[in-house]
Amino acid sequence: MVYDQQKESRQFEKQLTETLGLTRRPVAVSFRENAPAGVEKFSGTEPSGCSFWRLAGAGRTFYTMPADHYNCAVGSHTHNITLPPERAAELEQTLSFMSGIGYIKMEEVAGIPRLPEAPGVIIYSPLADSPVAPDVVLFPGTPRQLMLLQEAAQRAGKAAQLPLLGRPTCMALPAAMANGAVMSTGCIGNRVYTDLEDDGMYLAVPGNAMPAITAELGTIMSANAQLTEYHRGRRQALATE
Repeated sequence: MVYDQQKESRQFEKQLTETLGLTRRPVAVSFRENAPAGVEKFSGTEPSGCSFWRLAGAGRTFYTMPADHYNCAVGSHTHNITLPPERAAELEQTLSFMSGIGYIKMEEVAGIPRLPEAPGVIIYSPLADSPVAPDVVLFPGTPRQLMLLQEAAQRAGKAAQLPLLGRPTCMALPAAMANGAVMSTGCIGNRVYTDLEDDGMYLAVPGNAMPAITAELGTIMSANAQLTEYHRGRRQALATE
């Protein structure tokens, strides 16, 4: 039997969307040396790498070149993309600005996860339309939805042993690829660029972990339904207020 990656990706998105009640489409991100045949090259400009998540979540499939990411010095850093000489100072300028207003401390920068090497192209799409096997799948959702997906990742042995990640949101991609499924609160830049809801978060899942996590989700959903009744009964019996 010939393995059909696209069919599998469609099944994953359908099952997870229906089971969890997702209202935003999961976004597949793939890092490759070359663009796959038949995939549109991004044309235009965006202020950040995470802006491409918004476009993919809206249904577009395309690839970017490293130069498409130059407008975000921090995102270029997490993606191991070297800025051209005439823009090389922008990372230091951006970090100095963020440090100056109290957003970060400069000593934090060394601990930000990065891709091990610069990609030749980056491919973005909704999960169901991914033209290649994704390296990371980004799930925007509510804390409850992502709690369930994270628990499925833990049951499958595919969850990262990392703390809840925050700024910058884009570091969740290399962190997930290196460690397993990881939760991120997002950051203010990402929320502006992607229109993420105030109650939204992200779970970044390694693409190769999707089969195992999806297979465990049914068990987690059933267990949570039973635990809901269990804890309601305990509350009713034991809470005095």
